[in-house]
Amino acid sequence: MAETTEATEEKTEEKQDQQNEAGQEDSKTQAQSVEFSEAAETQPTGTGTSIDILLDMEVPVTVVIGRTKVPIQQLLQFSPGSVLKLDKTIDTPADLYLKDVKFAIGNIVVVEDKFAIRIKEILGPGAEASS
Repeated sequence: MAETTEATEEKTEEKQDQQNEAGQEDSKTQAQSVEFSEAAETQPTGTGTSIDILLDMEVPVTVVIGRTKVPIQQLLQFSPGSVLKLDKTIDTPADLYLKDVKFAIGNIVVVEDKFAIRIKEILGPGAEASS
């Protein structure tokens, strides 16, 4: 029984030592106030204005001529020559997207043996086309 009491006392002392060490570590970490000086405005060092960098960038444009949903079983049966019917008619304008944002609509045309889009309408922010 004496051994059990001594073991319990040792465990209690170990817990207290751990708590004291944790308390000492907390006291070592103290927040200090810092004053920041105000940054001075500087002129751009480039040859042009900052907007020129953006104007020279290229962005991917996605043209959507239609959409459809297909069961995976049917998708797996596709082969060369399969036809996928879309939801739009041939005279319906295509949708143009920057990222996932629709920004214009247009008609599909052929220019020098390549598909092209003739812009019909530019959409404003949050606007939907009147197609």
